[in-house]
Amino acid sequence: MKRLKRKKQNVGVAVSSNGSVTRDPDCGRKQKLAEIHQALISDPVDIETLRRAAITKGGLLTDELRRKVWPKLLNINVYNLPHKPGRDVRENHKDYNQVVLDVRRSMKRFPKGMPTTERAVLQEQLIDIILEVLKHNPQLHYYQGYHDVAVSLLLVVGERMAIAMLHTLSNYHLRDFMDPTMDSTKHILNYLMPILEQVDTELHDFMTRAEVGTIFALSWLITWFGHVLSDFKHTLRLYDFFLASHPLMPIYLAATIVLHREKEVKQTECDMAMVHHLLSRIPQDLPYELLISQAQDLFNQYPPTLLAKRAALQSHKSLSISTFQAFQLSTLHQRPDSVLQRLTKTQGTTTSRHASQHSGLEAALSQDRVQLWAKGNRMVKMAVWGLSATLGAAVFAVAQTAMEWGPEMLLQLF
Repeated sequence: MKRLKRKKQNVGVAVSSNGSVTRDPDCGRKQKLAEIHQALISDPVDIETLRRAAITKGGLLTDELRRKVWPKLLNINVYNLPHKPGRDVRENHKDYNQVVLDVRRSMKRFPKGMPTTERAVLQEQLIDIILEVLKHNPQLHYYQGYHDVAVSLLLVVGERMAIAMLHTLSNYHLRDFMDPTMDSTKHILNYLMPILEQVDTELHDFMTRAEVGTIFALSWLITWFGHVLSDFKHTLRLYDFFLASHPLMPIYLAATIVLHREKEVKQTECDMAMVHHLLSRIPQDLPYELLISQAQDLFNQYPPTLLAKRAALQSHKSLSISTFQAFQLSTLHQRPDSVLQRLTKTQGTTTSRHASQHSGLEAALSQDRVQLWAKGNRMVKMAVWGLSATLGAAVFAVAQTAMEWGPEMLLQLF
């Protein structure tokens, strides 16, 4: 069995007035803040420094910085954002009813203590954001869990920027999840076991004997862990990491989590339902910085190209993988902000005209709040999380077992 080594974290030092050197835990943070700010004011922006900052310890540190850095990581022109959706975005949309159901039951994704009226406005914005992106990308298919990604963006960057970011993510990082079938999603999940086999053969063999498969990690993957983490700060830290990384990085992080829980897994009865139940209940006190570092190491040591054959997926079959290199290269060659500002000024008249057309949106949202809490069965369509024939009969066996356990257990599967 190969062990992942714990990396030593750099500790900052400071020089006191008498010339002595002391350890300063804030020194590294201050240095990182300075590097991020310097990268942002460079023209063009220093994307490599921003990527490195997003991946390394602490990530992007604050939401204020995320609002500035996230768009740059996705090559978004911050001077020419999409307009707020009109009310017509909901008309005759095939996914409207499902999106509304998912958003209505997403209360836990909003900060505790948020006033009901404020959350109501955000939920209405969330519906519009999702439908707006889908409307302009008819080749994309909505999936349950997509709203978990959208709400994480909305809470940090606001409505218009969230539309721009979600549009880009949907066409690159999340693209395989938005196919009409779950075949591509299944193939990406298939990378998990080969990664485990490379690091811990004994653990891999145990899970193979248990026939647990990889469905326990489905919601981790398609929501970037947003659906399963209760503390929003951990979700944001992972989003920093994923936005700056290869589209398959979430599956490498999933592997590090399983490896981190190796002893628990091996001490569990070698039974599909028991192992699935254990792994699907993700601990909330994970050492995220350590796991992120280990996931990056795993990716470098066992890149997707090395594992593709075992995962039964050639990169050209995955739109997320096949387009990523060109996308990442394009982010390094963004137009300087000075040029983008100049171009935007020439469109000022058109922009102001559109802005006036949407000035009544907030008032319209407040009128719709009374519709928020319609009663609905929370269990309806829960099976869409992965109970598709493309994922095999083992999935249905797990679901059948969970149904025997009761509704609460079924919710815990995801």
